[in-house]
Amino acid sequence: MKIRVLSAGDVHKALSMSEAIEAMRSAFGQLSANKSVVPLRTRLETDQGLLLFMPAFLTQSREIGFKMVSIWGDNPSKGLPAILALATVIDPNTGQPTALINGEALTALRTGAGGGLAADLLARPDARVVTVFGSGVQARAQLEAVCVVRQVKEVRIVGRTPSSVEAFAEEVAGWPNAPLVLAAGSRKEAVEGADIIIAATTSEKPVFDGRHLSPGAHITGVGSYAPHMQEVDEVTVKQAKIVVDSLQSCLAEAGDLIIPLDKGVITKLDIHGELGSIVNGDLSGRESREEITFFKSVGVAVQDAAAANAILRQAEAQGLVTMVEL
Repeated sequence: MKIRVLSAGDVHKALSMSEAIEAMRSAFGQLSANKSVVPLRTRLETDQGLLLFMPAFLTQSREIGFKMVSIWGDNPSKGLPAILALATVIDPNTGQPTALINGEALTALRTGAGGGLAADLLARPDARVVTVFGSGVQARAQLEAVCVVRQVKEVRIVGRTPSSVEAFAEEVAGWPNAPLVLAAGSRKEAVEGADIIIAATTSEKPVFDGRHLSPGAHITGVGSYAPHMQEVDEVTVKQAKIVVDSLQSCLAEAGDLIIPLDKGVITKLDIHGELGSIVNGDLSGRESREEITFFKSVGVAVQDAAAANAILRQAEAQGLVTMVEL
């Protein structure tokens, strides 16, 4: 069997962020139209770490993909990343694996693109000021995607490590049509007047106070991925139009929603619906300039399947793939 192998560099070269956003538009649309088969992610806990298995079949576009993620907390002490991932593309006609793709690069791209799609559908058209909580790979991908769908003029960065914030700011300053980049003086100052707020941290506690949000703000939360993690506070959730990537997944995994639900701050009826339903025209997006919107994403396997197939198509067209005989 011959299989195509794509490195992280190949992923970055193959698929632009704008193309990735369109792949997410297709993926979320099919998810919400029940044109996909997506089991909840399988967890395998070992004595050293955690494995996550995420398969999906998009029945309309006939795309099959599978991602495996390993989370080993002690890896940094061994000089290895704490999170590793591998994605596989499957031929829908034969069941044969056709590609192995660097999963970390794919995850960053598809999650960033999902946030970009949400901003495109929910943020005000004239949104110009973006605040980013976090300075890691996902913070970069989220900001890059927002800059694709909105003409961002100012970026405020909030992070725990000054050196990481500085490195992030320097990188953004070098982007084409770079916005003004600021290191926020305080969390309150970072949020006040911001049109779009991105929360992309590993914090288990809220990273900003929802009382400081300006009317019309849009929030994307991608950092918290477990029931006990609450990156976005209850004040924000209570006043916002809540949109999720997958209702089933968020009700099982998103502490940002599970915690206020358990406390009775909100009910399930307060969740507006899935992003894909807005894509399909079955639900409204933003309905006024003053409305506060909140997109919560825990990541769905349809994103991996759609992104992996799009990456493979573009990589083959560009001659980026390496063939390996197994």
